[in-house]
Amino acid sequence: MAYTALYRKFRPDCFGDVKGQEHIVTALRNQIRAERIGHAYLFCGTRGTGKTTVAKIFAKAVNCEHPVDGSPCGECASCRAIAAGVSMNVIEIDAASNNGVDNIRGIVEEVAYSPTEGKYKVYIIDEVHMLSIGAFNALLKTLEEPPSYVIFILATTEVHKIPITILSRCQRYDFRRIGIDTITARLRDLMETEQIQVEEKALRYVAKTADGSMRDALSLLDQCIAFHFGQELTYDNVLDVLGAVDTEVFGRLLRYVLARDVSGCIGLLEEIVMQGRELGQFVTDFTWYLRNLLLLKSSDNAEDVIDVSTDNLTRLQEEAEMIEAEAVMRYIRVCSELSGQIRYAAQKRILIEIALIKLCRPEMEQDYESVVERVRALEEKIEKGVAVVPAGGERVMPDAGGQAASDIVKERPPLPKAIPEDVQAVVDSWQTIVGRASMPMKQYIREAGLSLGGDNKLMLVVEDGLASDYFLHQEGHRALLEQLLSETVGKEIEVTVQSVPDRETFERSYVDLSRIHMDVVIDDE
Repeated sequence: MAYTALYRKFRPDCFGDVKGQEHIVTALRNQIRAERIGHAYLFCGTRGTGKTTVAKIFAKAVNCEHPVDGSPCGECASCRAIAAGVSMNVIEIDAASNNGVDNIRGIVEEVAYSPTEGKYKVYIIDEVHMLSIGAFNALLKTLEEPPSYVIFILATTEVHKIPITILSRCQRYDFRRIGIDTITARLRDLMETEQIQVEEKALRYVAKTADGSMRDALSLLDQCIAFHFGQELTYDNVLDVLGAVDTEVFGRLLRYVLARDVSGCIGLLEEIVMQGRELGQFVTDFTWYLRNLLLLKSSDNAEDVIDVSTDNLTRLQEEAEMIEAEAVMRYIRVCSELSGQIRYAAQKRILIEIALIKLCRPEMEQDYESVVERVRALEEKIEKGVAVVPAGGERVMPDAGGQAASDIVKERPPLPKAIPEDVQAVVDSWQTIVGRASMPMKQYIREAGLSLGGDNKLMLVVEDGLASDYFLHQEGHRALLEQLLSETVGKEIEVTVQSVPDRETFERSYVDLSRIHMDVVIDDE
């Protein structure tokens, strides 16, 4: 007898076997028990969550001769015919290949004929979002007022593509992604039925990789069993088959990144490549690992939502203490951008190497998170007595007391102090300065007012709230703005920040330099 794939062999044939969609199963069973069956249903959700399976069970239940608590008995002639796929009462249509107006007109014509046996004719239209606009319009009237013996079940993974006129005529049910625990429990039961030895850790990894899809989980497990047929399926076996990497490797990679060790990162990537691991999966898993670190940094009860073993959780907590939350967020951003780039890339390894270098060298980027990371790295070097090379200067070696060992240090000459004309030059170049700033500073200085600050200083007037907190209460942001202004005009620009309740107060109380188109002269006396 031909082998049947696990996801087909163990497809649920009654509502009780459907896992992870209890909110939908309960509603449908109650409708059948109360005989309040609708004429059109829309099943939405990601792949492998049970849309078509539930549709077939529902079709059996409404035609079952002896339903049991709203679920099909599975033994009557109608149930057996539908299960075997030979029933004339259940018509499955793949909208991906039957998406034209003529296909739907054929359905409309068939609807006029009542079922030869059973109570209902059930039309299951899979991937209904693939229908053309003309096909949707042809279906519209029949979907709104079908004969009493017709039920339409529309299934889709992209509900946003369904016209609102169709949505308003259907009862909508959203299928959720199935949880890791639920998938693991189902896989464990099936492996006991199949009498196959599988490690619990292996099952959990397969469940996590399936990303909420029961069908994907069964397909992946089927693949792993076939590769190691006749043996106990271990966690390492699963990693080998799926081209994945043990989580211990991510801890090593994080330490290399924190140490700015580019050679170590590239060497570790070489090991992964030589082991035949799938690079896209490696990036995805590393991003997930960073997500767990961020949750541990951000919440006191993150253990409840992090799905790892006790040993791995202890190691994660140790590694979370080694890094700041802002740095983790930057790493996640870089890895997320990388995931989108390597999906169709021919040279995945090169892109990953570039991303690893970015993680180790934050000076390659100019965004706020990278600047914070560079400042943190510099502070660590100073604390450890490591040589620091100022921009444009010679190496400075701190001694034990924290003082420079060299009495003569060649540093960048200080910028001359600003004069009123320099302040006006900053005002005239304000749009350029705003364009060079990064978020959220860009938003705050775009909406700020510019006024006189005395002693040739520029006064930045911002509204109370987020903007004032950003410059007045969060360390370093005003200094970053002063650096940006100084780079623009080549003079040392000092900034004072003043908060006001609203724009009207600013216009009433301060001189708006942005409206003055002449040289500003400030008397120093």
